[in-house]
Amino acid sequence: MSYNNLLFEIKDNILTILINRPKQLNSINLETLFELDSLIKDSILNDEIRLIVLSGCGDKSFVAGADIKELATLNSSQAYKLTEDIHKILNNTIEQSNKPIIAAINGYALGGGLELAMACHIRIASDNAKFGMPEVSLGLIPGYGGTQRLTHLVGKGRAFEIMMTGRKIDSKEALDIGLINYVVKQHELRNFVNKFCMTILANSSNSFKHLIKSVNSYFNENQDGFKTELNEFSKCFESDDFKEGIDAFLNKRKPNFK
Repeated sequence: MSYNNLLFEIKDNILTILINRPKQLNSINLETLFELDSLIKDSILNDEIRLIVLSGCGDKSFVAGADIKELATLNSSQAYKLTEDIHKILNNTIEQSNKPIIAAINGYALGGGLELAMACHIRIASDNAKFGMPEVSLGLIPGYGGTQRLTHLVGKGRAFEIMMTGRKIDSKEALDIGLINYVVKQHELRNFVNKFCMTILANSSNSFKHLIKSVNSYFNENQDGFKTELNEFSKCFESDDFKEGIDAFLNKRKPNFK
């Protein structure tokens, strides 16, 4: 299937997706997010794919924000519906994906772009990346889950400061406050991410599914996270990966997970 705003390839069990709107610094509109939703849902059903990397085309921008021209046409009820659709994509398709999704942040990650990155499980950034929530300069607030995820990642006081000032922070500061996991030089980003992915893929994909569900339950007030962990832990014992992992450990060999 072809997409208007995405490029993608599958290699070594990794699906790499690039947001491809370079003239708009890869800003995201609803069409782009619907395409992303469709591609990731398809990848969940594809056994060849074990991990997903999300990045932006070019060397300037991951995603520079939401498409302001699209937002400018909305009234309150239309804005509610649009953001409700986007919440479903970020919450259900990306954050709840049972395959790990890594954001390879290769430049600007502002507003909706940062909200997209924060919905991913792990964030790796190049040293030229910039992060921010500039919505208050438009008379808005973050609407794609940013007020919630940023607070979870960096704490209440820091989140208020970043969102109220609307200032941009660099990769070093983003790493220091826990917004991202790693910073690497811009020209090394792709190779670093690929090596990092291979480290993850040496382990059980079945475990990832249960791990993601358990961790996400911590942030769901309607779930008992410890109970979820207990249930997901016990389910692992039914899997071929568990049998393979235990046998490999006892026989002092590397596991060969399917």
